[in-house]
Order: sequence, then structure tokens, then C-alpha cells
Amino acid sequence: MSNGPTTLKDIAKALNLSISTVSKALRSSHEISLDTQRLVAEFATLNNYRPNPIAQGLRSGRTKLIGVVVTNIDNDFFSQVINGIESIALKKNYTVIITQTHESWESEILTVQHLFSRAVDGLIVSLSAETDNVDHFIELHDKGLPIVFFDRVTDELNTHKVISDNFNGAYDATEHLIQNGYRNIAHITSSNHLSITLERLEGYIKALENNHLKVDEEYIKYCSHGGMIKEEIENGLNDLLSLQKRPDAIFTASDRISTSTLSLLRKMDIKIPEQIALVGFTNSLSSEIFNPSLTSIVQPAFEMGKVATDMLIEIIESRRPIKRFEKRVLNTKLLIRESSARQLRNQVGSSSISPTTLYASC
Repeated sequence: MSNGPTTLKDIAKALNLSISTVSKALRSSHEISLDTQRLVAEFATLNNYRPNPIAQGLRSGRTKLIGVVVTNIDNDFFSQVINGIESIALKKNYTVIITQTHESWESEILTVQHLFSRAVDGLIVSLSAETDNVDHFIELHDKGLPIVFFDRVTDELNTHKVISDNFNGAYDATEHLIQNGYRNIAHITSSNHLSITLERLEGYIKALENNHLKVDEEYIKYCSHGGMIKEEIENGLNDLLSLQKRPDAIFTASDRISTSTLSLLRKMDIKIPEQIALVGFTNSLSSEIFNPSLTSIVQPAFEMGKVATDMLIEIIESRRPIKRFEKRVLNTKLLIRESSARQLRNQVGSSSISPTTLYASC
């Protein structure tokens, strides 16, 4: 026996078997008797044999590697999605390679090319804020690389997608503000071409229209880098606050934009919700301990990661080409906290008010 890791050749020599027989025995092949399978398995366990993943990949045509492309992992939403991805990948013996685009289209192209060169079995992707051209994904998809999109998706590729119910999440956030008495509701969102931007904007507009409120374009501000650059949000807020009829509430459309808006309003000495109420899409774990606590639309990020991974592995391991694909839509949840509380505006000085977190399915 060699001094290094035990190999198939070592097992074959020790048991006086061929390497092919040992390999088939370890894979429980019907060509090998149960006695021989048991003999090989016991020897392999006793000598701490571990399969060579590179050799296995060469034989099977798979590397058991999944590439994940997100904007940034310090975002609570994406970190929760990654946890979901890894929970399924681990169970099915896949290794996950996580990459970040930092909202850059050029970085996204380089990242995807690098993952392809690593011979990943497939990709799980959320598009960057700058991405309005997905030719780099189309090229790889046409070469047979399985791709599943989540959250920020494209309709230019016929593949599985998993998203939150962005329309109803945005509708319920806006409706909640209206029901609490707010009428001049602004919206700060991401790039104007992203799927999440369009769907959430549509929900915001529909809620206003259903309540016979005017949709004012001056109240809608876009952040072309998804709030990655804080000045984008600050400029949008300054524009809103300089309006003759400034908003009495703001609905924000992403994790980074929501938490940054709360921070900037406090820095500007704007009282929340007394002067401006705030509701945002965010999975930030700190939303409940912010001052004031932040009313949030929460996405099922962990579940989204699990679903996307199951979808991708289904494509990877399918014996036949998959021709029917699905867009899975997951429900969001409205968590009502202090930042949108109408009673704080009407009952200034009341010490008896103690807002609690309420839950509403969207």
C-alpha cells in the first residue's frame, strides 16, 4: 500500500482484483457479485478510501460544481438565498462556487466566463443592475450549459426562473401606506430595465390608481446601480424633499435602497413616520431593531435558493433534454412596524403607543 491516499489501484492490488472490477464494485454495479461488492467496500472503508472527484468528473462528464452569480453577498437577501442554495447542493453532493458582480455588467461577463472555464455543471444567476444585454448567457445556454435565473430574471432565455411576487408585494406596501392615511407616496427603485423594478413599479402604480391617487413621475426615482452608490439614493431623496409638494411617505424597492433611505432620512433630521413614513423591500435582519423599526416586504429568500437549486439539478441530471420550463412565483410577506405607523403622526406625545410587529401574507 502506498503512503499517500488509497487509490483504486491499491485496492485492486491488495484484493487481487482488476481496477475495473473494484470501480464497478464501489458503484454497486449489477455486474459484480454482492460478496465482491461487500469485500471491496469493507476494504475501502478500512483504508479510508476517498473517490477522486476530478477523475469522477472525467468519467461522468460532470464536475458536481454549481456556479452562483449574485450582485453582492453582504446583502442579507442574497446571503439568505445562498444559504438555501447550499442546503440543497450539500444534500446532493454538489459544491457551490459563489461570485459577485457588484452591479457591474462587465464584471458579470468576466465572472460567467470564469465559471464556464471551471467547467461548472450549471449556473444560478441574479442579473446585475447594469445588465440590459444577456448575450453572454445566451451564448453559454446555446452551448448546453444549464442556467436558472432568480429574483432579477430575463425572458430572453427559455429556462427555469424563480421570483418573488413582486407586483403584489409592492401593491400591498403601497396599499398599507394609503390605508394609514398617506397620499403623497414616492417610490425609490433600481435600474429601470430590471425585472424586479418593472414588476414592483407596476404594483405601486396599480395601488395608487385603485385608490384614485395621481401617479406623479416626479415621485419616482431610479438608482441605476441598485443603490450600490449611496449618492444615487441621496440625490433622489434631495430631489423629493425639494419638491413644492414633498412626499409624506416613501416606498423603497430593494434591501440596500431601503436601509440606506432610512439612514439618510435620519441623517437629514427627518422624523419617521411623523414627517415621512417608510416601507421597503428588505430582508435585513436588523429591520426590527432599527430606530424606528422598519416596515418591510420580506421575500422568501432561503426558499428561493432551494427552489432554484432543485430546478438546476433537475436540468443537469435529466437523461433527456428538458423542453418545458417554469417560472415559479413565491409569496412575499408584509411585516408592519413603526416606520409606517399612522397613529404616531396623529397622537404626538402619547406614551401609550407601543407598535408591535404584525404579519400579513402578500
